[in-house]
Formats: sequence, C-alpha cells, structure tokens
Amino acid sequence: MSTSTFHHHFRSLTAMSPLQYQKWLRLSEARRSMLTDRLDATTVAFQVGYESPSQFSREYSRLFGLPPLKDIINLRQGVTSEMSYVENA
Repeated sequence: MSTSTFHHHFRSLTAMSPLQYQKWLRLSEARRSMLTDRLDATTVAFQVGYESPSQFSREYSRLFGLPPLKDIINLRQGVTSEMSYVENA
C-alpha cells in the first residue's frame, strides 16, 4: 500500500491524519497519567515523548481547551462532585 493510500484510508477511519492521531494519543495518555498517577505536566510531557514542556502545554491546551493543571483540577473536581452525588443517592 502506498503512503498516500494509507493516509487516505487512515483519515477515512479516524477523521485525522496519522500525525494528528499520534498527537491525540500522546496527549490523551498524558491527561490520563496526570489524572490517575498524579504526575506533573513536565514529567508527563517527557514520558509521552515531548522534548519541550512549553510545546506540550500549547498542544494540550489546543486539544482540551485548558492548560494541563487547570484541566486536571477541573476533571478532579468533576469526579469528586459525581462521587458525592452517587454516595448521597
């Protein structure tokens, strides 16, 4: 399969280019690590393959709409709110 054919099929399945998909995977894994493993953004940036924490933060903000720390705080507060709702139900 040629490179252009692969890209065409890949985009038709994922609605993203292979590079965009790779970036999405890396940032999603970073988000999961910060949320569940309680790692800081700089550590996670290097773990998922970024050489620059500032580049990681820019791309993270672009994808998730907030900088890493603010996003994780919001997610944790959302989880806490949902858990207290379940406990009181």
